[in-house]
Amino acid sequence: MKKLIFLFFLVIGLSNLSFAQQKAPTPADIAKKNVEDLDKKLKLNDTQKSIIYSLTYNQAKEQSDLVKRQQAGNTKEDDIDKYYKLQNETSKGIRNVLKGEQQAQYDKIIEERLSGKSNKKKKKGDEEVEADINGLLIKPEKVN
Repeated sequence: MKKLIFLFFLVIGLSNLSFAQQKAPTPADIAKKNVEDLDKKLKLNDTQKSIIYSLTYNQAKEQSDLVKRQQAGNTKEDDIDKYYKLQNETSKGIRNVLKGEQQAQYDKIIEERLSGKSNKKKKKGDEEVEADINGLLIKPEKVN
């Protein structure tokens, strides 16, 4: 009976451990999230969604490959440039798909992302959490 109880707790522990490990988002997940975010802010039509999904998926896939290569220690000198070049090309492609007021709103979104002004606070349970890098920064202690 003790062995059965021990085995039961072992199985529960291992299953909890496997769920605790988070996987990196796939390029498809990243593209879908980007399209959903832009759709909420820019009211995209179906054609725009499709094209933006394709652009962001290709960017996420290429950048994922670059990150994997970096983690493996096989980076090249121009990989960082290629990473940011992909972002710029994708941003230009998205901007070309948008029309009139959408382009102006998109420019504001990009400007906010680059300047770090999008300090939205997300609720996590009863606790508010900053949604950008500022939540990760260590705040300096006041010295008397």
